[in-house]
Amino acid sequence: MTTTSAGVIFILSLLAALAVAYRYLGDHMYGVVSATRHSRAERGIYRAVGVDADAEQSWGVYARSVLAFSVISLLFLYGFLRLQDHLLASLGPALSAGIDDRVFPHLGWNTAVSFVTNTNWQAYSGESTMTHVVQMAGLAVQNFVSAAVGIAVAIALVRGFARHRSGTLGNFWVDLTRITCRILLPLSIVAAVALLIGGVVQNLTDGSLVTTLTGGSQHLTGGPVASQEAIKELGTNGGGFYNTNSAHPFENPTGWTNWLEIFLLLLIPFSLPRVFGRMVGDNRQGYAIVAVMGILAIASIALTNAFELSAGGTVPQAVGAALEGKEVRFGVADSSTFAAATTLTSTGAVNSFHDSFTPLGGMMPIVNMMLGEVAPGGTGSGLYGMLVIAVITVFVAGLMVGRTPEYLGKKIGAREMKFASLYFLVTPALVLVGTAAALATGNSSTALNVGPHGFAEVLYAFTSAANNNGSAFAGITVNTPWWDTALGLAMLLGRFLPIILVLGLAGSLAAQQPTPASAGTLPTHKPLFIGMVVGVVVVLVALTFLPALALGPLAEGL
Repeated sequence: MTTTSAGVIFILSLLAALAVAYRYLGDHMYGVVSATRHSRAERGIYRAVGVDADAEQSWGVYARSVLAFSVISLLFLYGFLRLQDHLLASLGPALSAGIDDRVFPHLGWNTAVSFVTNTNWQAYSGESTMTHVVQMAGLAVQNFVSAAVGIAVAIALVRGFARHRSGTLGNFWVDLTRITCRILLPLSIVAAVALLIGGVVQNLTDGSLVTTLTGGSQHLTGGPVASQEAIKELGTNGGGFYNTNSAHPFENPTGWTNWLEIFLLLLIPFSLPRVFGRMVGDNRQGYAIVAVMGILAIASIALTNAFELSAGGTVPQAVGAALEGKEVRFGVADSSTFAAATTLTSTGAVNSFHDSFTPLGGMMPIVNMMLGEVAPGGTGSGLYGMLVIAVITVFVAGLMVGRTPEYLGKKIGAREMKFASLYFLVTPALVLVGTAAALATGNSSTALNVGPHGFAEVLYAFTSAANNNGSAFAGITVNTPWWDTALGLAMLLGRFLPIILVLGLAGSLAAQQPTPASAGTLPTHKPLFIGMVVGVVVVLVALTFLPALALGPLAEGL
């Protein structure tokens, strides 16, 4: 079987599995977020936190709850990281195995912000910097709750579309608890067991000393890897237990575990449109949104594979393949599919070295993030990002025919468009200003390359941070005070400014009375609307980022 044929089968099997999960997981998540009864364990959590689970919140209170929870999480995780070197002696040899680095203030800030914002950007080597306790009780916990925050915000926006003349969007604490306990935890347990069967490491030992093929010795670090790997992909987090992330054989041993990890990172984002359709009372709306996501995703995966399999460049063409920086057990096609999937979502996990991709192949992960990660995007963030683009699309369509734009019975007026426009402008501003600042201050000198490729390394870093992706182009040193601080600010603003704007939009929509459909109402479940949304995504990104891409990967590729 040729590499291309195997890659096509790999992708088609993923699509088939996601199509099945769309309905069944989507219906399960709809039942979770729409339930009216609390379990005994959940009631215990509410009492411990001091929350009235039956009290609904306005969009402002919901937003303040999100921010309060995230600030507390940030402070706790930062303190945990900074105190790690003082706790090593009391942890025992197993739980502190191989740790010889202290977490400095700038790295602690960057890492805490990274995991709380669901970015999971890593400016450190996990197996030699973080203890097992920090990995489990600090980083993995944030993998769960940061993903739950994103889903909760998406559900709040959907309630804004579904409710009429309402001043509330639900209860953040109830949404957070239910999503974590009823969706993320059960799925991650099943995924962790599957990964264990596939050979992913799961232990609390101090590792093993082995003899290499050349007769030398090497220390192999163990750890609770499978449990973290499961939620890392399922929650579109991306932070690896090991420095080489999903390229490490202890995290991703075989071709079928590679397939499973890609499936996990796409699973929830591609299933959430089903929840949207169920909540607004029209499944066709969910099909339309997932169709837009699917068209963009398939196009991106196909282009990334095409650029890498064509082996563009003098050296790849001379040797017949672009295998530099890729694991042989995955090959070019499966590595390319992983790279596309992890940047189309906000996962950021990697199983290959993106810096070694061909110029145009390396451009595709950057473009995927510049799309706003809406195809399908992160857990929750992909859905609310796509719905904001849908709002912009119906507004543009309304202007074209001279009618007041409507979406799902809600008028899209000046207030709604201010929220939607500001949402779209936040991330490009952070990416372009951050990249310019790095170049102007000379901090781009930490890039290993000069010229267009060096520019692409800097552009990728800020694109990844501001979009809360977390993958690295690599080839650039970012563990310095300037880079840790700057990227931390980009991650923080890139996560919470859009969330506030989304919740403001949700509140504005929920307060409206329904507008009956008329002959001039644009049907938002038909191919015309799907094509318009795809066009708006592509055109907005092209207008915003094409000059930057022309200076980097396009210049190098051409």
